Amino acid sequence: MLKHLINALVSLIGLALIGFVVLHIAAAVKFKSTRRVYYGTHRPEQQKQLFYGYDFKRFIDFVVSLVGLAVLWPIFLVIAIAVKLDSPGPVIYRAQRVGRNGQLFHLYKFRSMVSNADKLGPAVTGAADSRISRVGRLLRRTKLDELPQLLNVLRGDMSLVGPRPEAPRYVALYTPEQRQILSVRPGITSLASIAYRHESDMLVGDAWEQDYITKVMPAKLSIDLEYV
Repeated sequence: MLKHLINALVSLIGLALIGFVVLHIAAAVKFKSTRRVYYGTHRPEQQKQLFYGYDFKRFIDFVVSLVGLAVLWPIFLVIAIAVKLDSPGPVIYRAQRVGRNGQLFHLYKFRSMVSNADKLGPAVTGAADSRISRVGRLLRRTKLDELPQLLNVLRGDMSLVGPRPEAPRYVALYTPEQRQILSVRPGITSLASIAYRHESDMLVGDAWEQDYITKVMPAKLSIDLEYV
């Protein structure tokens, strides 16, 4: 009997923590406003918001992300404590990205770099990037820094599987053909992200951002266009 009560209490604490995190992020991104911001002149031709029986992929994304958040909350808690103890700054990093139909959204990650790193260098990171924190290197190597994106999937900003979203400054460089990527919801993982899972190791030297723009990004987009 006591064991069941303890298990129930732990589950309630976990749900409470998840609720706290969701409400905290909701407040941070000002959910009170329903106005959507789009990148450039790209606008949706047709919105598909229903997912019960109509958009089965969205339904699967919703269920899996919800279950994932409920199951993984202890890992979230441990990582949050490690990030906070490692370096000053917020636990969650919000990066502006371009989503489906050019809609701008904030992508959530566990902070793996020093605070205000986006103001100290490019949006991509090289192998020897000094902005990455000690805990951040471990999180990036294991991809655990991506776990908060389950919240993006739950909200509908992203899907579990789909092309990785890019920052507006890089989307501005897309060719008309590459812009077809914006017709689908971006994802946590894709064939391109798997193929380039060690992307940062390829970006060495002083011109790593230029190498990303001219070599890595076009190659990844080519793979993702097959998905589209």
